[in-house]
Amino acid sequence: MADAYCSDCRKSTEVVFDHSAGDTVCSECGLVLESHSIDETSEWRTFANESGDNDPVRVGGPTNVLLNDGGLSTVISKPNGVTSDFLSSSLGRWQNRGSNPDRSLIMAFKTIATMSDRLGLVATIKDRANEIFKKVEDQKSSRGRNQDAILAACLYIACRQEDKPRTVKEICSVANGATKKEIGRAKEYIVKQLELEMGQSVEMGTIHAGDFMRRFCSNLGMTNQTVKAAQESVQKSEEFDIRRSPISIAAAVIYIVTQLSDDKKPLKDVALATGVAEGTIRNSYKDLYPHLVKIIPTWYAQEEDLKNLCSP
Repeated sequence: MADAYCSDCRKSTEVVFDHSAGDTVCSECGLVLESHSIDETSEWRTFANESGDNDPVRVGGPTNVLLNDGGLSTVISKPNGVTSDFLSSSLGRWQNRGSNPDRSLIMAFKTIATMSDRLGLVATIKDRANEIFKKVEDQKSSRGRNQDAILAACLYIACRQEDKPRTVKEICSVANGATKKEIGRAKEYIVKQLELEMGQSVEMGTIHAGDFMRRFCSNLGMTNQTVKAAQESVQKSEEFDIRRSPISIAAAVIYIVTQLSDDKKPLKDVALATGVAEGTIRNSYKDLYPHLVKIIPTWYAQEEDLKNLCSP
């Protein structure tokens, strides 16, 4: 409540504002001092479970600098309960006549956002993937190619550039049917197009086995102590010339560390959690075996424990 001068009371009294009617009422005599007032306060107080389809927010989405109109175009929505006759009405015809030049970009950005959400990626990676796709789309050279593979490859490159790499198999799992081979070809094509545009090589970032360690360990439900031992072991393994992919090394280290713990994980489970074939894990284990004394931290396992491991 606030104070205002009431002409009937002839003094300054407390007034009450009636939000439903827009009236300012004197609390002592009930005189309406002002009617049909405009409420200039924020209207963004809404609860999804209570509002249903009646969202009081009248603002659109955030601006997007990658779109020609900044994402501020107007779209006439179809009223609730209206049948397909809406498209034949004057509003529907005008809506279809004013085609949005950014429609394909908007759909692509939505697809990238969906893939990012399913992988649990942060917004910076999603925005970087949008920027990469925009650059490729502006060159008008991706027409006729697998669009799902192009979008998945943009997301893969964005993860690499943001130092949060994902395996091709992880990207493939959310790529709407695109295969690993198609994503790999699309990645090479995008990198080539970006190099032509910038006139220099594209920085992709270096992949380390430790980049995948915490996520793979989480998939297996390993304890904190075992995860810490696996991370230290992976860092030590980089000191040796082990010519295997970082993902294979990470999977092999996880398998070795779990065999030294009370909660041993079978090779099949490790392969399923990491996306690495069982044969590849065995070969990586064979390459790591001669260096285990220097790789596995002493606080986790002693040399006698390492001798109990099965030889490759």
